[in-house]
Amino acid sequence: MPKMKTHTGTKRRISMTGTGKYMRGKGNRRHLKAGRSKRVLALDEKKFVVAGTHRKKLQKLLPYGVS
Repeated sequence: MPKMKTHTGTKRRISMTGTGKYMRGKGNRRHLKAGRSKRVLALDEKKFVVAGTHRKKLQKLLPYGVS
């Protein structure tokens, strides 16, 4: 049986909390920020919990957790 490999793209985008929840960042943060409110810009920096419906898929992509 070959080793299970961690999906490196997912590894860079997703982090895991101590309780086992997956956290993700938001997209569309690189440029065109001038017209956005301070509140929206602040929310863009925040991490969000990944929906529970994606948990099974993430466990396949990240079999050993996130380091």
